[in-house]
Amino acid sequence: MAAAPQAPGRGSVRKTRPLTVKTSLNNPYAICWSTLEREDMHFILQTLEDRFKSLGLQKIEDKKKKKKQFLKKQSPDKCSPEVDMSKDLKEKHPEDNEPGSGWTPVHVRKQLAIGVNEVTRALERNGLLLVLVCKSAKPALITSHLIQLSLSRSVPACQVPRLSETLAPVIGLKCVLALGFRKDTTAFVDEVKAIIPRVPSLHVPWLQGRLEDSRENLDTESLESQDKEILETSFEDLSKPKRKLVEGQQAVVLQPLKIKKVIPNPNKIRKPLKGKKMTSK
Repeated sequence: MAAAPQAPGRGSVRKTRPLTVKTSLNNPYAICWSTLEREDMHFILQTLEDRFKSLGLQKIEDKKKKKKQFLKKQSPDKCSPEVDMSKDLKEKHPEDNEPGSGWTPVHVRKQLAIGVNEVTRALERNGLLLVLVCKSAKPALITSHLIQLSLSRSVPACQVPRLSETLAPVIGLKCVLALGFRKDTTAFVDEVKAIIPRVPSLHVPWLQGRLEDSRENLDTESLESQDKEILETSFEDLSKPKRKLVEGQQAVVLQPLKIKKVIPNPNKIRKPLKGKKMTSK
């Protein structure tokens, strides 16, 4: 016979732990990259591949460092004859030394932003002309934030299939998930001008028409004409809304938030302060 569960002793109270609840907001919009046509995909990949090969941009890794790291992992007794052999080979063939690790044309590498992190930092500083993202990036959350970021900076961006497969072996990298062209680029000016018209426009519900308006302004108005208009207009004219409202559309006026009273959370469980225990002798 199984023993019946005993009741808790006197004075012992079972306390139920409060459930930890975390509030999170879900995005009601499904944001995705615009589809790129097949002809435009082949054009972008071919032009970039030819340009990288003509410039000779490549990352060279020093194989000697890899050998040293591999030898350090082994025991000193085993690696001592190999180290001696490598020293003898260096003395016999001093001319066969390979160039150090790094990018071959450094000035060309500085004109690019390679990788998701580097592209994100460059977009935040508003220093890019064009952004290309590889479609094979998994999970898709790695590159999804670049849609809103590039559109808010008025930078054309698109997702190109087989971008990493085509350009990574040419440059000497394992993968290229994102590629950005900086504003101070001189080696990729013609390529950027040829690719931008083929890039499809992005669609974000709360940033509608941002990229299209920027493209129209760049084509029609120059910076000098804009500066003249600002100087000629008065302060009252600047305060007036420039865009005409569509019929039936109301103007949205944002009002400042006023805090009337701050009330502490009554459900918050506060721990008692730990005072010094008085020891009685």
